[in-house]
Amino acid sequence: MSIKMIKLLFVPFISLFIIVSSITLGKHVSLELMLITALLLSASLALDDKYPLLKRFQFIFVGAFHFASSLNWSILLYYIVIINLIQQKEKFNEMLPPGLLLVLQYSIIRLTYMPLDVYTVLLFLFDIISLLVIIMTFHIIIRIESEKKTLTKQNDYLIYHDSLTGFLNYEGYMKMVQELTDSRTHFQLVLLDINNFKSLNAKDIVTANEILIHFSRSISKHFTNMIGSARYAGDRFAILLPSADEVSDDMPFDELGIQVTYSVTHFPKEAATFQEIISMAEDRIFQMRRESWLKSQEEFMRSAKMKTVGELAAGMAHEIRNPLTAIKGFIQLSKIQNYNIQPWYEVIMGEITRVGELTAEFLQFSKPHVSNMKPDSLRFCMTRVFSLCESEAASRGHSFTMEVPDESVMVYMDRDKIIQVMINLIRNAFQAMETTGHVHFSLQLEGKTAIIKVQDTGKGIAEAYISQIFDPFYTTKEEGTGLGLSLCQKIVEDHGGSISVNSEIDTGTTFTVKLPTAEDED
Repeated sequence: MSIKMIKLLFVPFISLFIIVSSITLGKHVSLELMLITALLLSASLALDDKYPLLKRFQFIFVGAFHFASSLNWSILLYYIVIINLIQQKEKFNEMLPPGLLLVLQYSIIRLTYMPLDVYTVLLFLFDIISLLVIIMTFHIIIRIESEKKTLTKQNDYLIYHDSLTGFLNYEGYMKMVQELTDSRTHFQLVLLDINNFKSLNAKDIVTANEILIHFSRSISKHFTNMIGSARYAGDRFAILLPSADEVSDDMPFDELGIQVTYSVTHFPKEAATFQEIISMAEDRIFQMRRESWLKSQEEFMRSAKMKTVGELAAGMAHEIRNPLTAIKGFIQLSKIQNYNIQPWYEVIMGEITRVGELTAEFLQFSKPHVSNMKPDSLRFCMTRVFSLCESEAASRGHSFTMEVPDESVMVYMDRDKIIQVMINLIRNAFQAMETTGHVHFSLQLEGKTAIIKVQDTGKGIAEAYISQIFDPFYTTKEEGTGLGLSLCQKIVEDHGGSISVNSEIDTGTTFTVKLPTAEDED
């Protein structure tokens, strides 16, 4: 039971009991004074929460009532007044003075109807002891309640707050939004999402925590009128703002190296319920995040394309400049010979042919994706390639074998492009064998993947060069352009496949092309 309930229920009852007892025993000094002071004391105790000034007069009311009733039983009312005066105090030395003064007042008034003798003195000492016991007991109760409130407050804080930033956690965030929507308070929900959090050394927990702490402080400085703030889902923040506040696109997070996507949802203008505003806000931040991601991917692809174009342009300029320099030199020599180019005619034509071939391969490399796509037989393509390359193998003195399954393997492809890839790989294999060797051309089917292999017994490729062989203009051949394997890789990837190489020095090299089959297309 609270102090307020004691004041409201027991004070009037005790006062009435004392009045009746005083009249019955013939102890009262004045009936009117008892009734008036009883009413004033009860009223002041009932209303002092609303009017604290009344507490200053309660000792007068209880003293006057005690004097009018002339009964020691008024001590109960003194104790209630003492407890009422010290209930907001926490320290024992603050509680004791009001209590001692009221007990002293009680003892002095008691002398008006009791003689001053040993009994009265001992009774006074007993009242002092009783007061000390009551105050100490009340002090212990207050301290226990204070500790309980502190622990409850700390527990609530841990339940509803993020220990890192001091903002609300997900539970606290949901609770606050629920309370605002239930009370129909107009507000706006701002969700902030850190786009590049993972790239900001997020694997380092210390660095990640520092980023979140600095970001939360920056939020507090920027949104000075916020109703509440929360951190949830790792790097997601929620800000609750009054409806009148404007959310500017210019947020001061660039200095932290942080890129932020945000969404704003108004209640109840755009969403009428708790579920609606949460759902709408999350959907909006998802869409904004997706648009930001797509934009960053476009920028990345554009940058990658420009880098590739730059590399190709530089390589192309270098490769064309060499034969042009040779041609220029021969023309200058021919000037000395009265422009007779006969001695260098074959060399000049060879260099011109080389420029032409290089330009043709470059144009082929830069063509758009394959367009003549349809389901076709890979076995048929390989058979055709084998017949085209068989004579070249014989002229070079190499043996050339093919291994294909009996059943037809269908692939969704541009037949001419795939044939071009096969011929290029086989001719590379022929050229890699400086002495008589063997090339094995095979097809296997694993699940829904067709696997083409071109194996030679040439000198192999050093491990240091394996990662470079698909780079444009990289070649180990004296007359090569370095675009052949790059073109093969591009064609295979355009078909949704992959190309890889495995090589051992003095043992040979194997190129593997994997293409998805088109069984479902039939």
